[in-house]
Amino acid sequence: MFKIKLHGGKTLDVEEKLYWHTTSHIMAQAVKRLFPEAKITIGPAIDNGFYYDFDVQKPFSDEDLIAIEEEMKKIIKEDLEIERFELPREKAIEFMEERGEPYKVELIKDLPEGEVISFYKQGEFTDLCRGPHLPTTGAVKAVKLLSSSGAYWRGDEHNKMLQRIYGISFPKASQLDEYINMIEEAKKRDHKKLGKELELFMIAPEGPGFPFFLPKGMILRNVLEDYWRKIHQKAGYVEIKTPIILNEELWHRSGHWDHYKENMYTTKIDDVDYGIKPMNCPGGMIVYKNSLHSYKELPIRAGELGLVHRHEKSGELNGLFRVRCFTQDDAHIFCLPSQIEEEIKGVIKLVDEVYSKFGFEYTIELSTRPDDSMGSDELWEMAENALKKVLKDIGKDYQLNEGDGAFYGPKIDFHIKDCLGRDWQCGTIQLDFQMPERFDLNYIGEDGEKHRPVMLHRVIFGSIERFIGIITEHFSGAFPVWLSPVQVKILPISDSQKDYANKIVEKLEEEGIRVEIDARQEKIGYKIREAQLQKVPYMLIIGAKEVESNLVGVRDRKQGDIGAMQVDEFISKIKKEIKDFVR
Repeated sequence: MFKIKLHGGKTLDVEEKLYWHTTSHIMAQAVKRLFPEAKITIGPAIDNGFYYDFDVQKPFSDEDLIAIEEEMKKIIKEDLEIERFELPREKAIEFMEERGEPYKVELIKDLPEGEVISFYKQGEFTDLCRGPHLPTTGAVKAVKLLSSSGAYWRGDEHNKMLQRIYGISFPKASQLDEYINMIEEAKKRDHKKLGKELELFMIAPEGPGFPFFLPKGMILRNVLEDYWRKIHQKAGYVEIKTPIILNEELWHRSGHWDHYKENMYTTKIDDVDYGIKPMNCPGGMIVYKNSLHSYKELPIRAGELGLVHRHEKSGELNGLFRVRCFTQDDAHIFCLPSQIEEEIKGVIKLVDEVYSKFGFEYTIELSTRPDDSMGSDELWEMAENALKKVLKDIGKDYQLNEGDGAFYGPKIDFHIKDCLGRDWQCGTIQLDFQMPERFDLNYIGEDGEKHRPVMLHRVIFGSIERFIGIITEHFSGAFPVWLSPVQVKILPISDSQKDYANKIVEKLEEEGIRVEIDARQEKIGYKIREAQLQKVPYMLIIGAKEVESNLVGVRDRKQGDIGAMQVDEFISKIKKEIKDFVR
């Protein structure tokens, strides 16, 4: 929430996205002043700022961005009143056709019948927009244009390439300065850059959106998955694995074919249509239905590290953050209605344990029934009330996100904050009365009759791939010892220490410590710098003195040289550090 001061001394509290969306209109007005031939398309607020897409003859240069930013400052200084008005559909189309804005005409034609078509006017500039907006352009203060790039119209690679300008704005110059500093720090932490430097993963042109994990990335991934299995086993979960490809009938039954088909990959097997799973849930239903269950068995907590595929538009792909195949750390909990609250509390307890392990704080968002939902009003109300009650009972604050639930049920989303204060939605709990009905799931109750179980969908990492991207940036690639692909680097000063160094390698490997040796004929200072760039937690320096005294010189990634130690002493030190993290 921003607090803004208007001319005359009046102050207003406004949502950040409202503030940024108004600024996107100011940017579009500045572009139209400087480039009258530009065609305007869309300019939404996003999580951190805003962008606007333009159809122009040539890409915007750095000099163009400077000129546009200066023109925006003039528009802000003009303090133009922002006025809303509405037009009937035909008049709205005619209005934008007269102004030579074909993209706006297309958007109006795509609006559903009966939709209110509104516009916002500031000075000579008018834009199609639902709003709302700030009262005047002068309410915006500090503004900065960040970058420009190509973007396909409507994110579809078959459409025309447009030019997108990203920007940010704040009520105070000091807030803008803080943000710019954060952006510079984020560039240093970019997981795509670090992923290449640390040899964690790659994206090949042969598979856009399909990440390749390299050996060190696989170590990191396996450590995460081993940790996941350990804590879930302790919390009473069993692990299952379901197929990637299942027939079309299943996806009709689950509702995904009607609600999610445009994001699914499909194939034919023996002339029958099959869907490549975008979600693990239907497979979990089939596993539950494989045998008849008694009320005494419930709750059943079935976890799955399941590979899913979703079609994402090429313009939206982004390293590990937005990919076309990823592994969800799913679990489906089948329980009695009387067990709902305790099971949700159990998931939240697990969320607390996992996120604290990585140093993350989080906020909670409760999302309610969307427009394309399945099921009765009574079931939705019961599900939403159950989630609200649990959050109230355990004293968790939450924000209400109306209409953003899954099509089969309301959900609780967990938004973690990284070390730069950025928000990432990872974990979720979804309460589902619909899928058990559609799949005719049952259990035998105390009365000997069949009853419907209630189902909870939940993830904690969200996606293993995306979570790796997040923690890579959070730790700037300097992972805690327990996560580091290489925990120790052995650095012999010369060839004469190689035999001793290799014996230490063997001893560390026997203790389960991940170790590498750098036996190249390079100066020790060069080897240390290389290990430092690789973010290795510990370096063991071995020279003639260390060999003679049966010691190792220990160098810490953060503290530098911490002195000589017995090998067993160092092993005890690092194993304790690892144990303190993963216990």
